Amino acid sequence: MVPDCVPDVMKQLGLLSLEIQRMPKDPKKDFFHPNDAPYLSVVTPSTHDMSTIRGWWEEDRSRIQQFYNKELGQWGEAPAYCEAWINQAIVLQHLYSPAMWSVFQLQDLLGMNAALRREDPHAERINVPANPKHYWRYRMHLSMEELIKEEAFTEELSGYIKASGRGE
Repeated sequence: MVPDCVPDVMKQLGLLSLEIQRMPKDPKKDFFHPNDAPYLSVVTPSTHDMSTIRGWWEEDRSRIQQFYNKELGQWGEAPAYCEAWINQAIVLQHLYSPAMWSVFQLQDLLGMNAALRREDPHAERINVPANPKHYWRYRMHLSMEELIKEEAFTEELSGYIKASGRGE
């Protein structure tokens, strides 16, 4: 539904495109790989109007199996739940993307740590556009003071950001 002229106009104006891994713009592809992002773009695994990485993992078993094998390069059956290492692998794909920006919901970053993330991944969802009674209800389960004290998590995330070339 996007007119053919839009990408050229965006490029001329220096506007960034939004590239969402599970919503590829190419109808022939099942997923968008962050490695394929143009520089003038923002990559993200999820937005406020979608389930988080962990919530998505439980929505469609056959789609997750395909993602697990093709996008994550893993053999065998995909785990039923999004384990911390899977969440981490998806975040790292985005950090190492050639896109100008890589942005994340805090829930997707916390999903990399089994001790810090919520127990129920469905409680991480911010907004369900089709449901007028489920909007902007997400609240952090940790206070900022508690999160600041999680030095090991902060150091790990900081290391990933620096190693990907996105940090200092």
